[in-house]
Amino acid sequence: MLALDRHGWLKAHPRVTCAPSPNYDDRPAGDDATLLVMHNISLPPGIFGGTEVVDLFLNRLDYNAHPWLPQLRGLTVSAHFFVRRDGSIVQFVSTHKRAWHAGVSTFAGRERCNDFSIGIEMEGTDTVPYTPEQYAALTQLLPALRAQHPLQAARGHEHIAPGRKTDPGPAFDWGRFRRENGWLRRQLPPV
Repeated sequence: MLALDRHGWLKAHPRVTCAPSPNYDDRPAGDDATLLVMHNISLPPGIFGGTEVVDLFLNRLDYNAHPWLPQLRGLTVSAHFFVRRDGSIVQFVSTHKRAWHAGVSTFAGRERCNDFSIGIEMEGTDTVPYTPEQYAALTQLLPALRAQHPLQAARGHEHIAPGRKTDPGPAFDWGRFRRENGWLRRQLPPV
């Protein structure tokens, strides 16, 4: 069972790695995470299983490792969590801090979604189906998040930054995500 400690980090678990990113800051005073933002990422695009995503979030990406990577030079981003294809989880930022994952975004009339959200990156692409192990990891992770944060909604990056972002894309099974996480069925309107 996954659980957060009082500092917003997942407690020791065989399927969890903590890799603190420098790319975060404090949430505005009085803000807590009420929104879960789902993303996807693969580096280089469509390549799974490497170290590049972790290296990007830790500001140590080798831009010479692949011809596509130099376009990321100077980018400082992070997410709270990265769920790999095998269901293992890497945590980069405490859930009590603001990770830099949503960028220019709006939800329910409120801008700057990083201020009030938790970002989860799924290893994948818009069009490659996510794995059963990834959905199982989400089903284990969400109760731990909800135990410390008043999450009220879950949306894709595509929903909070339409026209600018497309992830997690049509390959993400929102129906399955809702079925496997009962609070979503009861509390959230359709995406």
